[in-house]
Amino acid sequence: MAKKILIVDDEPDIIKMLGVRLKANGYEVISAQDGVQAVSVAHREKPDLIILDVKMPAQDGYTVYENLQMAGNTNMIPVIFLTALPPEDVEKKVQELGADGYISKPFDTEDILNKVKELIPD
Repeated sequence: MAKKILIVDDEPDIIKMLGVRLKANGYEVISAQDGVQAVSVAHREKPDLIILDVKMPAQDGYTVYENLQMAGNTNMIPVIFLTALPPEDVEKKVQELGADGYISKPFDTEDILNKVKELIPD
C-alpha cells in the first residue's frame, strides 16, 4: 500500500508541483490549504507524513504542529516544515518543537524526496 503524504500550503502551485512529483514516486497525496483544514485532514486521513508550510492563513504551521502533537492519533506523524523564512529562525523553532526537519523555499523536489524517504522508508 502506498504511503500517504499530506501537503499543507496556501499556494496551490506548490501543492500541485509537489503532488505530481510525490505521486510519480509512488506516494498517495492529499492536501490542505490552511492550518485549520490541515488539522482536520490529518485527523481524518492519518497520513504517514506531513509537509507543512509555516506561513499560512487560519493557523500557521507551528500552531498546526502543536495541535497535532496534542492528539494521540496524530502526534507520531513525522512533519517536514516548508518555509521561505530565514533558515536561522526556522532551525531554532523546529528544534524547540521537536519536528523532523525543514526545507527552505525555493526548494529542490529531490531534497524533499530524499527527506521523505529518510522519514518514511519503503
